[in-house]
Amino acid sequence: MQPTRSTGLKGRVRRGAIAGRRIVFVMPALLVLGACEQNSFVPPPPPKVEVGVPVQQGITRFLEATGNAAPIQTVDLVARVQGVLQSINYKDGSLVKQNTTLFTIEPDTYKFKLEQAQAAEAGAQASLKQSETDYKRQVDLVARQAVSQATLDTATSTRDNAQANLQQAQANTKIAAINYGYTNVAAPFDGIVSAHLVSVGELVGASSPTQLATIFQLDPIYVNFNVNEQDVLRIRAEARRRGMTTSELTQLPVEVGLQTETGYPHKGHLDYAAPTINLSTGTLAVRGILPNPDRILLPGYYVRVRVPFDKENNALLVPDVALGSDQSGRYLLVVNADNIVEQRKVRTGQLEGDLRVIEDGLKPDDRVVIAGLLRAIPGQKVDPQLQKIEPSHASAN
Repeated sequence: MQPTRSTGLKGRVRRGAIAGRRIVFVMPALLVLGACEQNSFVPPPPPKVEVGVPVQQGITRFLEATGNAAPIQTVDLVARVQGVLQSINYKDGSLVKQNTTLFTIEPDTYKFKLEQAQAAEAGAQASLKQSETDYKRQVDLVARQAVSQATLDTATSTRDNAQANLQQAQANTKIAAINYGYTNVAAPFDGIVSAHLVSVGELVGASSPTQLATIFQLDPIYVNFNVNEQDVLRIRAEARRRGMTTSELTQLPVEVGLQTETGYPHKGHLDYAAPTINLSTGTLAVRGILPNPDRILLPGYYVRVRVPFDKENNALLVPDVALGSDQSGRYLLVVNADNIVEQRKVRTGQLEGDLRVIEDGLKPDDRVVIAGLLRAIPGQKVDPQLQKIEPSHASAN
């Protein structure tokens, strides 16, 4: 059955109405999309970083170095006479007092030689006494012309020979006494004696002096270290400013700490400074001397050394973690008045607890980035959050 004309017309009208409604819905969407495309980009806010002004406090400037402890005296104990080692009179590694007998070397033989020399000296004295008496008698007889001058000359010669023999006998006695004294090897000073190198019953001193042991004096004790040329110039300049003499300079205090110790508990003073700079290393050899009654410092220990040489009342300090470094040296990130980050080259000094002394390149009112360093990019703006940097008390230690 074919549709009527009126029915077809109604269908076309209905389809047209639906299409009109679609156009009405699409137009607002296009208007909204056009409005979105016209909005501009809004940048994110500047990153927040923590900043702080440098701490101003009094500090003592130190020359810091690494050194090693050394005995103030070291002596090899040797056998100076030939003989059999009779006894060892100490315990290996023990502390001994000065003049304590450590080794005994066959003393009887040298005691007998001393007694023999003393007997020969007594005989020489008797001979001289007799020749002196005979000489005086001949002088009296010659004066009375009872004997010839030749007889007096003979008596004079006999007297002179007897006197020379006595002098030789006295020298032999002294030598014998010295050799007898060498049979007892004693400690030349208070110190610690190493393990013995020979055993009882061995022949020592046969062809050359035989080393028996070594003794070390550990109280006081030396600490040797090197100072670079730049520090030497700084110290000498400070000494000139303060009017210090060379002798006063060598009396500067020195503080020492072991690698396992906190701070510098061992105190002493400078004892020696080399007269010239070592050309191969560019350093000056310096030595300190410290009391060591408990023998905490042993020869060969590597130690931390510092020498106070100057004081400043208003040094600038910042947290050590705020410092960065590149090929040109150390730097800090500073926020300027426009909140723009700047990279500031600085010259650093010593460490005071967690704070680092800034010698040059920083002003007291500079705002230093102390946290959020990765968000602080030089040349870009940041949102600084001011924090207080706590002072350090390390100088008091």
